[in-house]
Amino acid sequence: MRAGAPSSKADSIVAFALRQLGTPYLYAGTTPNSGFDCSGFVMYVFARYGVPTPHSTAMLIDVGRPVARTAARPGDIVVFTGTAATSTTPGHAGIIVSQPGEPIRFVHSSSARRESGVKISQVEGSGYERRFMQVRRVL
Repeated sequence: MRAGAPSSKADSIVAFALRQLGTPYLYAGTTPNSGFDCSGFVMYVFARYGVPTPHSTAMLIDVGRPVARTAARPGDIVVFTGTAATSTTPGHAGIIVSQPGEPIRFVHSSSARRESGVKISQVEGSGYERRFMQVRRVL
């Protein structure tokens, strides 16, 4: 986004998502009061702006349209496999906060034993690299 350009829905979604940083992880959670799981977090943030998304990571792989990883932009959804080394199905998702051309950073609700809850992570150079599945654009 250029300085001085009007704020877009994507910018608003990212800003709202970032206001949830530190919210605890809760399996099947969909509110900041009790906590979020990853798809509950995505669903809550997008619903605030009238964009319906499913409370199911398996279904998030089919929302919107696929976008090349190199074209990922703020407000896109990123989907990963589950944590098992052999997993080939969607198991985690987040909302991209980085600009095109930058390493992909995303905000998500993580169940990680260390630092669980809503936080920002990076794909490149992390365990998310091998789990990366797809970027989906719903805006």
